[in-house]
Amino acid sequence: MTQEITRATFDEVMVPNYAPSAIIPVRGEGSRVWDTEDKEYIDFAGGIAVTALGHSNPTLVDVMREQAGKIWHLSNVMTNEPALRLAKKLTDKTFADRVFFANSGAEANEAAFKLARRYAYDHFGPEKHEIIAFYKSFHGRTLFTVSVGGQAKYKEGFEPTPAGIKHCDYNDIEQLKAIISDKTCAVVMEPIQGEGGIIPADLEFAKQVRELCDQHNALLVFDEVQSGVGRTGTLFAYEQTGVTPDIMTSAKSLGNGFPVGAMLATESVAKSFAFGTHGSTYGGNPMACAIAEAVVDIIDTPEVLEGVKKRHELFVTGLNAIDQKYHIFKEIRGMGLLIGAEVVDEYAGQAGKFVTAAAEEGLFMLVAGPDVLRFAPSLIIPEQDIAEGLARLEKAIATVIAQTQAA
Repeated sequence: MTQEITRATFDEVMVPNYAPSAIIPVRGEGSRVWDTEDKEYIDFAGGIAVTALGHSNPTLVDVMREQAGKIWHLSNVMTNEPALRLAKKLTDKTFADRVFFANSGAEANEAAFKLARRYAYDHFGPEKHEIIAFYKSFHGRTLFTVSVGGQAKYKEGFEPTPAGIKHCDYNDIEQLKAIISDKTCAVVMEPIQGEGGIIPADLEFAKQVRELCDQHNALLVFDEVQSGVGRTGTLFAYEQTGVTPDIMTSAKSLGNGFPVGAMLATESVAKSFAFGTHGSTYGGNPMACAIAEAVVDIIDTPEVLEGVKKRHELFVTGLNAIDQKYHIFKEIRGMGLLIGAEVVDEYAGQAGKFVTAAAEEGLFMLVAGPDVLRFAPSLIIPEQDIAEGLARLEKAIATVIAQTQAA
């Protein structure tokens, strides 16, 4: 007899580090999702910028089934065809010469930070070990990645954390100039901060970060876990900055929900990961790489990437129309289909209320900090779903405003 599963089951069996909603999705198709009560939702969240090609994408389902009938897993004492095909495509399409595969964005970033320190150790000695990152940044939940991340709340209670890490304000080149030195081995940045509030890098700032790294023999690491694989309208966001990093990380959209991550690097830097210096049991898994290869093939086309830019305009136009009616947004910003709408001061710290109200109206969406509504849907979301989703969002906003005025 099948055991009944409800939200209460979570509280019985799961570690309480999450606080999931009462909604339990059970199936999805494209940008629509249905829960256990068969209620339909439009998905503007994308599993936090992950399902770039939507739910149950038929091409990816076929690829998964085909690979499942061949081979699922090999240890890294052997290589496999899907991993090599994917690595070749990623190097052909980017600045990078070498790839390391991982399971997640955090693991890809862990590898990137270790490689940066190892490269500096090999070429300049142990004193050159400091990493500089930016406040409000997010790079994962391992001890090393929360230390590099610029949000103290994720480190609280886990100290002592790894040392040799400094932070300064994003888009403030003078602060960076004040703390970078010959001890700096790397500067780590997101080309558009995700968890920090959907904040794009100023192009001049990005250019000067590159120049400072070159002056101090430091590596530039771009975390494109959230911004990469078509999310911003180019295969990777760095292409729009005019800046080329030495190391870049990717995950999220890369597998469309199947766990996979990648660290990409130039050949000269990658050499510091010599035999035995780093590894991952599941990294380069043939199932993950077969799916990721198909994802890249589909996304890296003019139709999809130009479609991202068109959909961006539809979202921004729709959000501005809502704002003209309700005067609820302080700023709408972002790149491609990574969009943030910062609420006005009256609703500061209350972005979550809009997410809850949106779910009641049949819409999945996100926050990026307490003040910003975040939109990260499928890159191929149908235009009619955008229109319907924005209509549901407008109803949710009207509800929150009415509740606030009545309180």
